[in-house]
Amino acid sequence: MFADKSLECQGCKKSFVFSSSEQEFYSQKNLTNEPKRCPDCRLARRMKNTGKSMDLCSQVPCDKCGINCLVPFKPSGIKPVLCSSCFHEAKISAASTG
Repeated sequence: MFADKSLECQGCKKSFVFSSSEQEFYSQKNLTNEPKRCPDCRLARRMKNTGKSMDLCSQVPCDKCGINCLVPFKPSGIKPVLCSSCFHEAKISAASTG
């Protein structure tokens, strides 16, 4: 039903993927607009708006797909770290099973 789309970030002008799982998540939440910023720029904006420092962020590989992602914490190694696409995928599958 949904297919991955390549979008251009309004902030950094880099191309990013709006994955099919993210599109499904947006659809379930009745969000009609596509994201205008890449996940890294969205995180940076959230951190700025909450007054938190980007020093708290870490660049780590996703435990599921292996791509590097920026997360707003220092991973302890106890729990898996997922990129936004894999996180949305996991959230959707958890909602459909439970």
